[in-house]
Amino acid sequence: MASPSTPVVPAAQPLTLDGVTHSYGAGFAVDNVTLEVKGGELVALLGPSGCGKTTLLRIVAGFIQQTNGKVVIGDRPIDELPPNRREIGIVFQNYALFPHMTVAENIAYGLAARGESRAVQAERVKEMLATVRMEGFAERKPRQLSGGQQQRVALARALAIRPRILLLDEPFAALDKNLRLDMQIEIKRLQRQFALTAIMVTHDQDEAMSIADRIAVMSQGRIEQLGAPAEIYDDPATLFVNNFIGSSNLLKGAVEAVDGSEARIALACGATWTVPARGRFEPGAPVLVSVRPEQMMLADAAAPDRIPVDLKLSLPIGGALIHDVAAPGGEQLKIAVPRRPGMAASAPGTAHAALAPHARPALFPAA
Repeated sequence: MASPSTPVVPAAQPLTLDGVTHSYGAGFAVDNVTLEVKGGELVALLGPSGCGKTTLLRIVAGFIQQTNGKVVIGDRPIDELPPNRREIGIVFQNYALFPHMTVAENIAYGLAARGESRAVQAERVKEMLATVRMEGFAERKPRQLSGGQQQRVALARALAIRPRILLLDEPFAALDKNLRLDMQIEIKRLQRQFALTAIMVTHDQDEAMSIADRIAVMSQGRIEQLGAPAEIYDDPATLFVNNFIGSSNLLKGAVEAVDGSEARIALACGATWTVPARGRFEPGAPVLVSVRPEQMMLADAAAPDRIPVDLKLSLPIGGALIHDVAAPGGEQLKIAVPRRPGMAASAPGTAHAALAPHARPALFPAA
């Protein structure tokens, strides 16, 4: 039999959103969203401000009653339950710690609200402080903590109630850059340690790409694409997803021919590329070809699949060298290549831009 100090890790519960809709007057903040988060999975809701991701999180938490649809944890609908009975832990963007309480009192707050005994509270607070590596901070007030320490306390408070679902609302927004990576690793560690099903809301693609198992890219209240980070980045389903995730060069062109799952594209800048074709494209149709900066390289010799470009500027940025080039017709392109120690920036002049061997450009209908 487990001792009182042994953490109890419940089986991870799936979270299902079934046709969830929420309207404000004539407009939809969330428009018929269906999403299943697997047990023990962390899904990031990613999108620009106003896309509905925070509204969706607040519906799951019970702070907003949706207009239509169901929220189900495991096999139990929770729509009629108040927030304090949904067994959900929440970490807010501003941490929402009680300034007049100590760290220990903040962590124990949810337990006390649920009627747990003082002995259980004390044991759980001790366990949570060890979990977030803050054993010596129990008697401090929030004002005596750094931003990263406050976030750890907020995490400990959310985990203390042993939630079935963990919700993270812009959890890294208030941290400086140096702390973000540490806290991303910490949240992922704790999410896995406690086998938690989690949803994270963010507008920062780097955060989503770094710790999410899957990403739901949202726009205008709908999910544009749901998939693993690499899938979202390498194979964007829509032009919106392509432009929102990472950097890309958009080249105008027209379809010359289609052969199975590939299309031959005559680019306006003079080159001809054969690229993967998602969906149906007819010969002659105007298209946009999206290619990531790291999928291109500067070449010495001309070739039919290479774009003659005018190299304007090269900038060393960390481990990459970024070339700013102009293609015929005035299209501005960015080319990113790995920078080796001591590598100097290239001199401006005429060069040729080619696809890297591993490149898989994305193809979209022109607007």
